[in-house]
Amino acid sequence: MSLSLNSEPNYILTLSCDDRPGIVAAVAGFITQHKGFITESAQFGDASTGRFFMRTEFAVDTSAPEEDQFKRLFHEKVGDPFAMRWALHPAQRKPRVLIMVSKFGHCFYDLMHRYHAGLLKVEIPAVVSNHPDMQNAAEWYRVPYYHFPLIADQKEAQEAQVLEVIERHEIDLVVLARYMQILSPELCQKLRGKAINIHHSFLPSFKGAKPYHQAYDRGVKIIGATAHYVTSDLDEGPIIEQEVARVDHTHKPSDLAAFGRDIESRVLAAAVKYHVEHRVLLNGTKTVVFK
Repeated sequence: MSLSLNSEPNYILTLSCDDRPGIVAAVAGFITQHKGFITESAQFGDASTGRFFMRTEFAVDTSAPEEDQFKRLFHEKVGDPFAMRWALHPAQRKPRVLIMVSKFGHCFYDLMHRYHAGLLKVEIPAVVSNHPDMQNAAEWYRVPYYHFPLIADQKEAQEAQVLEVIERHEIDLVVLARYMQILSPELCQKLRGKAINIHHSFLPSFKGAKPYHQAYDRGVKIIGATAHYVTSDLDEGPIIEQEVARVDHTHKPSDLAAFGRDIESRVLAAAVKYHVEHRVLLNGTKTVVFK
């Protein structure tokens, strides 16, 4: 099998380590030595932290080592000498995504449409909700729907049900598509780097009930949304994607809410896409996103 510029990648390699000379050469040399052809590569050195980040897609021919052997050799020859955090992902494998939603369906419908249309390269084996509102829609897409009501003083039991679904379906990523419940610190820790949330973000920021009405009352000129990884610090996890739109005095609260729903849907979909394509690397409290 010969490789060409049009070769589809077999693997995606992501890594981070302390920045030093020779990292790119070592990675590229190893891939070439083991019958690989790089089809896309991006690197970033963070001067503020001294960390280096890299994402590389590459194809291999039939004489290349099998995946397990490739990983062992890479660890011995490159990963360990550079003290890397690295992962090798089969490029054609679709990550398994669990969507969690409450009563607001705009982000849920957007993700399900992209999934159904083949625009989002994932598998969605389950939807979890604390309300029954989205069950008919999930069933239309032929995705199992788990309704786990949140009863007072039974949050731990409800989250145990959620975790059981995550484990049973071998979920790679949890997406909070306007799931209007705060996850416990214990569940946040178990999902570290594997759960994405979406929330409105304004300048200034408004929390609590009816944020768009609060924004209207203050006469904001910009509204927006932020997609970030879930942490135990509410809405303060590493940011993956953001978007804003300008508004003015002619827009009513209902207009702001409508704009906000559109922005939230786009931003969440973009963040999920970047994650499942292994384009997001954690950098402390920040992220590096290779778009």
